[in-house]
Order: sequence, then C-alpha cells, then structure tokens
Amino acid sequence: MSSPRLTLERLHNLVADGSVDTVVLAMTDMQGRLQGKRIAAEFFLSDVVPNAAEGCGYLLAVDIDMNTVDGYESSSWETGYGDFVFTPDLTTLRRIPWHPATVMVQCDVNNHDGTPVTVSPRQILRRQLERLAAYGWHAYAGTELEFIVFRDTYEQAWNKDYNKLTPVNQYNVDYSILGTSRVEPLLRRLRNEMAGAGLTVESAKGECNLGQHEIAFKYGPALVTCDDHSVYKTGAKEIAAQEGVSLTFMAKFNEREGNSCHIHLSLRDDDGASVMAGDGPHGFSKVMEHFLAGQLVCLADFSLLLAPTVNSYKRYVPGSFAPTAIAWGRDNRTCALRVVGHGPSLRFENRVPGGDVNPYLAVAALIAAGLHGVEQQLELEPEFTGNAYASDARRVPAALRDAIDAFEHSEVAAQAFGKDVVKHYTHAGRVELAAFDAAVTDWERRRGFERL
Repeated sequence: MSSPRLTLERLHNLVADGSVDTVVLAMTDMQGRLQGKRIAAEFFLSDVVPNAAEGCGYLLAVDIDMNTVDGYESSSWETGYGDFVFTPDLTTLRRIPWHPATVMVQCDVNNHDGTPVTVSPRQILRRQLERLAAYGWHAYAGTELEFIVFRDTYEQAWNKDYNKLTPVNQYNVDYSILGTSRVEPLLRRLRNEMAGAGLTVESAKGECNLGQHEIAFKYGPALVTCDDHSVYKTGAKEIAAQEGVSLTFMAKFNEREGNSCHIHLSLRDDDGASVMAGDGPHGFSKVMEHFLAGQLVCLADFSLLLAPTVNSYKRYVPGSFAPTAIAWGRDNRTCALRVVGHGPSLRFENRVPGGDVNPYLAVAALIAAGLHGVEQQLELEPEFTGNAYASDARRVPAALRDAIDAFEHSEVAAQAFGKDVVKHYTHAGRVELAAFDAAVTDWERRRGFERL
C-alpha cells in the first residue's frame, strides 16, 4: 500500500492515472475549522502549485456563524474585504479516504506581498516554533479529543434545536469494551480512515458522558500534530454524517462530563534528545523547571487561547476531571498541569482545553508560556499532592469575560504574540461574549415563562 502522505511527484502520477481528481485546499480559521475550496486536481497542479490561490480575508474576521463583524483591522468593510493568499504547504499533502479520489493540502495564509498574515493561527504557532528553534529546541505535541455521538443525523439535531437527542450509549462506558462495541462500526471507520489520511492511531476508548468516546493518536512535531488535529476533527464529522449519526466536540454539551482536549507537550534538541529530562528533582532538567513554571504563571493570561468560547468555561466544575486549580502534580488529574513520563518520555499535560480549542493557538500559548519561564528563569513551585479541587491554589478563569480581560492586559502576551494578535483575539472573544449576552436561553424560558 502506498503512503497516505504524498509527494508532489506522486500526486502528478495519481492525477495522470485518474486515481485523484479533487484537491481540498484548506486553511484553519480562528475557530480551528478548515476553510477553503475543492479544486480540480489538474488545475491544482498546473496553476495553484506554481502560483498559489486566493480567498476572502473575512475568513479571519467572522464569528462562528460566519457573520461579518466590525472591529477587525485585518479585514473589514472599510478595507473592502479583499483577498489574502492561500499558500499550499506541500508537506501536508495527504489522501482523504472518506471522499473518493480526493487529497487535501493545508495552507499558510499570506498577504499579496508574500508576508505572513500574523493573526492566522498557523502563523501564530510558526512564530513560537521559530522562537524555540533559536534555542535549538523543537516542540512535540499530542492532542486528545473527546466527542459525544448521537443516533440523530446532523439535520435531525438541527431541526430538534439540539434538544432530546439520543446518545449512542445510555450509561457510562468509560473503558468499557461492551459499551464501545455499540458504536464500533463508526469508531473503526474513524480509526482506519484517519490512518489512511496519515495519522498514527493509538487507541479508542469509551468515556464518562453518555455516548462519549475518544480516539487517541500518536504525538508528533507540534505543527504536524495541529494539522492532523484539524483534519481529524473535520473528518470525524464528515464520516459521522455519512454513517447517519452526529457527533460533537463542543466543550460542554450538557450538565454531565464535558469534552476535553488534553494537550501533551515535550521538547527535544537538534539531536532528538529530551530537553526536559535531567538530574534535578523529579528527574527534571532546569529547562523543564523553568518551562513548567512559565505554564503556571501564564495560564490565566493565556486562557483565552486555551478556552475560546462561552461554553468552554462550563467544563470547570470540581470533581469533573476538568481542572479548576492552577497547580502541577505528578500524574495528578485534579491539577491543571499533569506531569507524566520519565526520561525521554517526560512531558506535561495541560488539562484546561476542551474539544472546542483551536490547536494552533493552544500549542502556541504553551510554548510562549514555557519560553517566558525560561527567559525569566522562573522558579518552579512545589509539586501539589492530593485533591487540587479543594486547594487554595489560584483558579482557572471562571468565565470568558475574565479570560478576555486577562489576555488583553497581559504584557507577556503582547511580547510573545504581538499587540496585533492580542487585539485581534481579544476582539474575537468580545464578539463571542456579545452574542451570548444577546441570546435568550432555554434555561431562562423554563424559569421565567410561567413562574415570573
């Protein structure tokens, strides 16, 4: 079997023999979604590869509903909503097995003069990776996305206003072989077809909420992991739709357990050796101590990049396996930062993000926080042992409004990401908050329709 990852030469051959006729050209927007075009494969090879393509700049200046929003400097009615350039990253060429004769390529987003669009999530991560590279370090990451599967189609869920949906499991199937068997045809397709798209599948398991599951993929270079994350999240929804069911990655679908996206991060040097392992306490190097200390200091300031929606903050409930305390511990799932592994596998897991996270922004935030710790030589506080939910440690921001304010006024964020990025994503947060503040919820109707 040929590799799902493609070279340009291999793509030419596949197009020539009729095996491929469509190329999905995709960039990642602020919400972490793939946006772009389906292009005739021959046109892609003859015109897009040598010249790139274009798309409307509003893709980085709209809300979740794709509404144009005032207040962005990068793209607006005042600027005419002009195009920016989709520059294919040919290292991302891959097969998309769940669509016939189709491959995908992911893009960087550039201005017409060739300079990067600085507020693009992929560019924000690239900038932090360049900062790491100046030290001779390279980030490796793994993301663990949970999702809930329903027997309703996406169209049925829409028509029901997402109420009274039927989960594929009626009880907690965490680690249950029997429970996961109920939905194994879907899980098997997800595993096998993601492998066919070049992701390295580790496992699938049930989770706590009704119909909740997780498929784990092997870690990799940070940019590759984030690219794969975006492909998986889109592909999982497309495959679910083909199977006549629906699934959601939203952080908190109901009052039970939310969908997490734990992010693991480690560092290697140019020779591939661990930068985090050493002879210090806990087997840490000094770099690991400073890097982890930076996570603790910056977590509240950078929460907007880890938890970007109003719904994100509904996860942070004591005893829910979603963190409330900004603390670190060895294999302690009550802490926001859980350190796992030994020696070459030593890494930390940030447990704050939910399934709605933009992986590029979140991993960029972890790198920026760690570099702040290294550059300021921050001392690592003692390990927390016990139940961090009951501790007096600083708290994860409790609401989007708090996270927006912290990010907007963070000097570390301005230095690490640039004032343009801070302003752009602060505005995105306020757009999300304003939409929620204007909404009338089912909760309000139930409480107030008759009794008030």
